[in-house]
Amino acid sequence: MERTGGGYRTLKSTDYSRSIHMKRIAAAAVAVFAAMAVWAAGAQAQLPVIYNGVLGYAHVSPTASPPGANNWSCKPSSAHPRPVVLVHGTFADMSDSWQALSPLLSNNGYCVFALNYGSYDGSGSLGIYATGPIERSAEELSGFVNRVLEATGASQVDLVGHSQGGMMPRYYLKNLGGASKVHTLVGLAPSNHGTTLGGLATLAEFFGATGLIGAPCPACEQQLAGSSFVAALNSGGETVPGVEYTVIESVNDEVVTPYTSAFLSGSGVTNITLQQQCVLDQGEHLSMPYDHIADADVLTALDPVHPQHPLCTPVLPITGG
Repeated sequence: MERTGGGYRTLKSTDYSRSIHMKRIAAAAVAVFAAMAVWAAGAQAQLPVIYNGVLGYAHVSPTASPPGANNWSCKPSSAHPRPVVLVHGTFADMSDSWQALSPLLSNNGYCVFALNYGSYDGSGSLGIYATGPIERSAEELSGFVNRVLEATGASQVDLVGHSQGGMMPRYYLKNLGGASKVHTLVGLAPSNHGTTLGGLATLAEFFGATGLIGAPCPACEQQLAGSSFVAALNSGGETVPGVEYTVIESVNDEVVTPYTSAFLSGSGVTNITLQQQCVLDQGEHLSMPYDHIADADVLTALDPVHPQHPLCTPVLPITGG
């Protein structure tokens, strides 16, 4: 019944049907708007990926995290159960190194974490890291991985490092018990067998750290080819059982020289030369984190069941693309 000015009247079946119909329309409209809101929120969650080394390296900072990294409430999904820890290289920091790869990984559903390590003689206050003794840097990485595992509830992480950041974790794996906590190590132009003094000087010049070559930079001396550190790291085998290794390198690398010294031998190793994938990729050491082809290779290494197929388009030295 329906109340009127003079009492009540009985609702006709057509009135009732119209009422139900309108309610259904309203409910459908609410559902559509809710779905649009969820889609919009997902679209807004996509972070910009800077495939430009000039712009990326301009984000130098002693403390800032790269976009998408260090959300300590992030819980890994079943699709990507292992958090990814990003490890920068000599003279760099986590902000200027990962303006492309950190948001790319986050956009692809990974929990992403990054750290600064290896400050020496106050260099970290200038945003210049990874200059201290490599053994001590590996201890910092160990503590950071433990913190990530505790926060996320994961049993293992994957590590992705550039330059020294692709080599230093091997000390952690070999000597600090890291092998049981790491599933995959991906190195972008890692200094696995050391490099030349000229290569280090090129790197220092780019980061404005030429005064740090020598005594203020123990990690520089340790990364020279033939150093006792490099010899000990590679003695008894270059890999440890149970860990998957991927090395991504460019024939144009002017820092890790010769470029083939980046590659590893042993079980569970995949060595990739970028120019064998794409002749238009003329990136080198510095452009590596900002190279869309190299970054796609990282995604494949972390999730080989779903390989990436990046377009072969030009990649420039330093700038990347």
